[in-house]
Amino acid sequence: MSTNASNFQAHINGQPATLSELIPLAFAGFAHFTAMQVRDREVKGLDLHLARLQKASKEFFGKMLPEEQLVSYIRTAIDKGPKDQSLTVTLFSSHGEFTAASMDAEPDVLVRSSAPANGPKGPLRLSRVDHERPLASIKHVGEAGKTYYLHQALRQGFDDAAFVDRHGRLSEATIWNLAFWDGETVIWPQATILQGTMMGIVQRQLNRLGIAQRHEEITIERLQELPGAAVMNSWTPGIAVTAIATTAFAEITPFISLLHKAYQAEPNSVL
Repeated sequence: MSTNASNFQAHINGQPATLSELIPLAFAGFAHFTAMQVRDREVKGLDLHLARLQKASKEFFGKMLPEEQLVSYIRTAIDKGPKDQSLTVTLFSSHGEFTAASMDAEPDVLVRSSAPANGPKGPLRLSRVDHERPLASIKHVGEAGKTYYLHQALRQGFDDAAFVDRHGRLSEATIWNLAFWDGETVIWPQATILQGTMMGIVQRQLNRLGIAQRHEEITIERLQELPGAAVMNSWTPGIAVTAIATTAFAEITPFISLLHKAYQAEPNSVL
């Protein structure tokens, strides 16, 4: 599989992006996006990606693009790139930020491709950070805190960081959703979080597989009663977590296998 940078492209509104168009985006902080993995020119959970983009566009710009228009731009990038790739679909205003002109404005669409990714092998050990992401329910750009807290975790000997909100509840990790296992049930943190597309895929397929799930407020103290933990994002449906702060977990292979089984049960979308 070639990962030569020349194989990957950027398109704006379905056309190859020019340097003059990309330069203003280098420091653009008012934009939202979704990230997906393309395999053999197919995508899982396309409906979840489109719903995310539509909801965030309404919140940010007051307008939503027609779904078929978004699909067309994604299809162009898939057709023009390698059969396996990562895609990031970003919606932004050509009017820029810090201006009233970006209100109620039809957004432009940047689709950027890069090498396919599967995420780290794991397991991962997570530090505990007291942090709440701004506009947490929207996947938006300009979040320096996520990388900052990752770096702090690495300096402390961890692999990444998990966030605890003002109520003492675990919410999510830097670029990950969290999931826990009590031996029979998959437990999702009850807090203000970004509803990940991978999380949505896994949840609906676990339902179809008849696997019990529930949402629960998870504190650091509660972790001691749970045998297993995992993280997931658009790269992977599950990587084992073997520590959060001072609480250690066993690497529960059946739990991680179950998350992967749920993901594999999701049908592919051919654009």
